[in-house]
Amino acid sequence: MKHISILVLKEAIPSSISDPHYMFNGINMFLAQQGKPALFEVDLVASESSISLAGGLFQVATTKTINQDFDTDLILIPALSGEMARAVEINSELIPWIKNKAAAGAEVASMCVGAFLLAATGLVDNQKCSTHWLFEDQFKEMYPDVEYVNGRIVTEKDGIYSSGGASSYWNLLLHLVEKYAGPELAIHAAKFFALDIGRTSQSHFVMFSGQKNHTDNDIRKIQEYVENNYREKISVEQICMEFGIGRRSLERRFKKATNNTVTEYIQRVKIEAAKKDFELTRKNINEVMYEVGYSDPKAFRDVFRKITGMSPLDYRTRYNRGTLNAA
Repeated sequence: MKHISILVLKEAIPSSISDPHYMFNGINMFLAQQGKPALFEVDLVASESSISLAGGLFQVATTKTINQDFDTDLILIPALSGEMARAVEINSELIPWIKNKAAAGAEVASMCVGAFLLAATGLVDNQKCSTHWLFEDQFKEMYPDVEYVNGRIVTEKDGIYSSGGASSYWNLLLHLVEKYAGPELAIHAAKFFALDIGRTSQSHFVMFSGQKNHTDNDIRKIQEYVENNYREKISVEQICMEFGIGRRSLERRFKKATNNTVTEYIQRVKIEAAKKDFELTRKNINEVMYEVGYSDPKAFRDVFRKITGMSPLDYRTRYNRGTLNAA
């Protein structure tokens, strides 16, 4: 199990503490739903047992202090607020602790302008580091030995990470999840948290797992039949014959139970299977199309776009790890 230390800095931006806490505990939640053990132990760490944030609006009770003896695998430095030189100064007692833990093997990651405290440790001297573009001049002035990198990117070298400004730290969190937990959970997290810069629709984040929260056992059996036979060409007529039920009754009961028509449900099951193939394999568009029971490329593209808001090619390019690594 990986131990995550999220620092609770004085004058930190609260969301940059709560968001990573939510992210890593969210991964544990996803795993629990699959009957698997947790991967992360997450602690809020500070110099004191309680830290006041946002002018007293929030009071954060820490779970560990730097005076305690414990090992950690990753230290997350949240974004600071106010004047940066002062913010670094009032948190300076954490600098030796960060350096000692890094020397002992812990990785260190800064979010947004948390890079100012990271740079104060000397861990990124003569290395690349990102922070918010608005603070570029001040960062360069305060830390001339650090190579500032502009843009919403993740920098990484020798277990030291930084991210660009504002909400781009979510990219860093996904990067860390992928490193520690693997690409499948990172993709799951991206969908769950709807993480995509410049998106116009959330539809391609939706994960379809079948609506079975109903009491119609016959319809549930039909759902399972569709899910177990998605590779075949399934028709409503075929289902009626297989289960000895009239079409009108099937359509009425199915819609009532799942809020989908039978055809919509078949399409969504097939497209969800196609999405997983695009995400986790190197199969091309036609291979995936045939695997999920389509033979007409236009029909497959149209249904895929209707459900996800993207073309199969765009989806594969965006979410396939091999494609991203090659880029």
